[in-house]
Amino acid sequence: MAESPSAKRWLPLEANPDVMNQFLWGLGVPPDEAECFDVYGLDEELLGMVPKPVLAVLFLYPITSESEEERRKQDSEIKELSGGAYFMKQTVGNACGTIGLLHAVGNITNEIKLVEGSFLDRFFKSTANMDPSERAAFLENDREMEVAHSVAATAGETEASDNVDAHFICFTCVDGQLYELDGRKAGPISHGACSPSTLLLVIFFICEG
Repeated sequence: MAESPSAKRWLPLEANPDVMNQFLWGLGVPPDEAECFDVYGLDEELLGMVPKPVLAVLFLYPITSESEEERRKQDSEIKELSGGAYFMKQTVGNACGTIGLLHAVGNITNEIKLVEGSFLDRFFKSTANMDPSERAAFLENDREMEVAHSVAATAGETEASDNVDAHFICFTCVDGQLYELDGRKAGPISHGACSPSTLLLVIFFICEG
């Protein structure tokens, strides 16, 4: 979902790690470098089932009047872009899954090695010095990504529809800080100290709070 005046809308990605893995691996993330897994719950036992280290977390939540009010409140408090996190705005409807994955990969390029010359390698090199709005425009006009997203969006187990009321955001650690990265917000939001070993637990407390 997006609030942009852009008329472009994509089909939403399914919250399915198999779909996301094929999507990312096809774009230049080597399978032996990073892989998506389900988080089945936030209690300690279920969190312990997630392979470590955890480099990023995609969080899917329903959009409600309360969540929209909270988003507007946070936007009013964001004065400038926070830290060195790679961040981009969302201007394409239903692109939040892809943008969440781009936020995840874009902030762990020091942890993983992308395939040289692959789409993601070229994308992040091309957008490295752009601001969040310029990155959004670059993505919106990128036909290769649009096609790849469409293939992934139709590969899930549920019937694809562009009528959704849920939204993906990304949490990841950058320079020892946990950042919430949501292309519908004004900028990254720092939630304090974090490391790959504590990422899931910190998110647990954020979600519980």
